[in-house]
Amino acid sequence: MIELVAEPSAEAAGVGAAARVVLGRLDTALEAAIHRTAGLCAQGNRLDAVRLDAYQGICYELAWCHAELLAARSLAGIDGRVQSRAALAVIFMAQVAASVLGRLADVYAALSLDAAPLQVLLAGRELADLRHFANAPGRLAELGAAIAAGFEQITEIEVDEQTAMAREIFRRFGREVVAPLAGSIHREDLTVPEKILQPLREMGVFGLSIPEEYGGSAPPGQHNAPMMLAVTEALSEASLAAAGSLITRPEILARALLVGGTEYQKRHWLPRIARGEPLCAIAMTEPDHGSDVAGVTLRATASGAGWLLDGAKSWCTFAGKAGLLMVLARTDPDRSLGHRGLSLLLVEKPSSEGQAFTLTQPQGGTLQGRAIATIGYRGMHSFDLAFERFFVPQANLIGGEAGLGRGFYLTMAGMAGGRIQTAGRALGLMRAAIRAAIQYARDRNVFNAPLVDFPLTRNKLVAMAARFIGCQALAFAVAREPQSGTGALEASVAKLLACRSAEIVTREAQQLHGAMGYAEETAVSRYWVDARVLAIFEGSEETLALKVIGRGLLQAALSEGAGSC
Repeated sequence: MIELVAEPSAEAAGVGAAARVVLGRLDTALEAAIHRTAGLCAQGNRLDAVRLDAYQGICYELAWCHAELLAARSLAGIDGRVQSRAALAVIFMAQVAASVLGRLADVYAALSLDAAPLQVLLAGRELADLRHFANAPGRLAELGAAIAAGFEQITEIEVDEQTAMAREIFRRFGREVVAPLAGSIHREDLTVPEKILQPLREMGVFGLSIPEEYGGSAPPGQHNAPMMLAVTEALSEASLAAAGSLITRPEILARALLVGGTEYQKRHWLPRIARGEPLCAIAMTEPDHGSDVAGVTLRATASGAGWLLDGAKSWCTFAGKAGLLMVLARTDPDRSLGHRGLSLLLVEKPSSEGQAFTLTQPQGGTLQGRAIATIGYRGMHSFDLAFERFFVPQANLIGGEAGLGRGFYLTMAGMAGGRIQTAGRALGLMRAAIRAAIQYARDRNVFNAPLVDFPLTRNKLVAMAARFIGCQALAFAVAREPQSGTGALEASVAKLLACRSAEIVTREAQQLHGAMGYAEETAVSRYWVDARVLAIFEGSEETLALKVIGRGLLQAALSEGAGSC
């Protein structure tokens, strides 16, 4: 570990204590705003949908405050001796304090809350000390130099021995196999080749979160989320589209099967998913229903020994190459049932290398797919799908008869795993972007000096690295929870913050490259366009903030109020 020891221990301990005071007061201020908003959005002890919509702007800000503070608290154990990672933790907490203070000031004004607590904090010595520590030019210059010299060591999070070994194995695979192919896959819009897929099958990557009893490598009764997160970060560092995202779809489908599948379905499908034969895709989004999963209209009509699918799906990633689609469909024609009328069906199809396919069944049903042209995230390809009287046998209804009407819940169970995994994808992109920025800053000479020697360059490196370790600490904290990161709210918080941060970090890394950052030949240009998709899929940023995190915070506040009566 490279150490930054310019500051005496007493000051380090003092800044750590100041940071904890600031975070604690911000937590208290946030709680007051949450309780006020909950009261305004409720009828009795239940949230009212119309009132929630009226306060969307407030709920959005509260969700972001919660996410940033949760990440800051995950880094709050500051070592008394100032090491580089500990100094970055303080800087991240200072970033969070500034952001949350600004958001809460607007929220308090909108809710007519007494802003005195915020004003006291703003004028207090603790915040001043935190800001001084985080912004002192000499410290930033020295810390930036340390990051340029030892970024990998400074930002390496501690994991168990088995996870550390897997992380290194997949990093090596990413460097040696994935990275040399990633640029051409992106520029030529190719499908992920078997040269990448087959070794990953042999390495067991598709079964990381599937329990051993079903052919995976996770311990019995566990999802092994920290291992999955570390491997995802390692592969995404090499390429988001060509490697890092390959685990997401089997992760979502496997969790849905584990939660709601019959024992036969688990034993039939999970070992095959773990082997990567077939590859998987998730057909959930529709042209008129994106993150509004409950509004799905694709019809599944009972017919003999199965179901006939009619309708369209969109943004079904890897649908061409996949041999198994998890399809969310409306099995009950009564639209008033909303999400309670949805079920999950497994659609089998031949794997296709191309960007368009047509599958015609002997009885006349068809499934057509066409890849959507995108600015980034190329390699796996997202497809529009059109089903017309496409037959699916009854055995492929997840959960059998007991699974009817449970499709929304099973999808959400799967998505929680997908969201924490997506946080890992964002981490990999951030790590790759920072590494690229450091290398370019070392090599590029401007005004007769290496770019890395300039204070502003070092300041940017510090800000990027601080944001990275904050998101990293939060994601691994969620993954290590007893339920292995399956909680919808916690996983959504980790995804929300990491995905937005990936945009910020890749943008700054691209900016440090100057004009070369805009050239397709430079990997950092791919990192930026790839990062842009992260806040959109697996639950858009707005939907997560409003419907999952914000609503969850308000409901918890109402429950606390009811419990105190």
